[in-house]
Amino acid sequence: MILIADSGSTKTSWCVIDSCENYNYIETGGLNPCLQSEEVILTELRTSLFPKINCEINRIFYYGTGVTSEKQVVMTEILKTVFPQATTVEACSDLIGSARSVCGNSAGIACILGTGSNSCLFDGKNIVDAVSCGGYILGDEGSGAVLGRNLLNAFLKRDLSKKIHDDLVKNYNLSYGYIVEKVYKTPMANTWMASFTKYLNENQNEACIRKILLESFEAFFAKNVEKYKDYKKYKVHFIGSIAYHFKPLLEEIAKCRQITTGNIIQAPITELANYHKNIR
Repeated sequence: MILIADSGSTKTSWCVIDSCENYNYIETGGLNPCLQSEEVILTELRTSLFPKINCEINRIFYYGTGVTSEKQVVMTEILKTVFPQATTVEACSDLIGSARSVCGNSAGIACILGTGSNSCLFDGKNIVDAVSCGGYILGDEGSGAVLGRNLLNAFLKRDLSKKIHDDLVKNYNLSYGYIVEKVYKTPMANTWMASFTKYLNENQNEACIRKILLESFEAFFAKNVEKYKDYKKYKVHFIGSIAYHFKPLLEEIAKCRQITTGNIIQAPITELANYHKNIR
């Protein structure tokens, strides 16, 4: 049996392909070996994933955020610990998974816009270039975490309309002290900041909110997509919850920048399952 994972910092989508080639989907908490300890990841897998699997897993293909070259071995060993009977265990970056999902066998630029953001130039087989994402402190333009961060910044710097400011105080109990506590003193601050994207989506017709969204997504194109050589020759594909929910705005910005968009999907798990089923 095959186990495939698409993991972000907020949630992880799993697909088990059984002997009859049925797809069984499972969802657990987000995993990020750059932000979480091995013990935390092991606990999440043992409590939220393993009890829901009722067959023996032989092959595992894990795609996730935070799976840098240094963390590949870490994630592989964690998965082997939980599934010792598996004969094949591969841990890859979410970029490879995204490229395989949206580009297929064609060349293109694959972008991730979820809790974090990332991008790469894919030649149909391999990633040939990738702009460093930098994480939500040094980069991650256009991501949920940075959208939330920019909203909070606008709140603190008095850049929001009175209507939006008062609404955030009333419904989210926002204050300087509360924001500082959540951002600097609690774990997984990126996930908390990303939780404000729902509010941004619901209020994107407000001028101050639209300004935040436009500046954030334009920064993603400028600092990521447009860094690839001959970027206008390729279709630019997107994957992730942020890309999916803000699709019209992304397409609007891309058109203004003479960039051709391709597939824009919310999650790659089914496409990844199809890929690994077919090469089994």
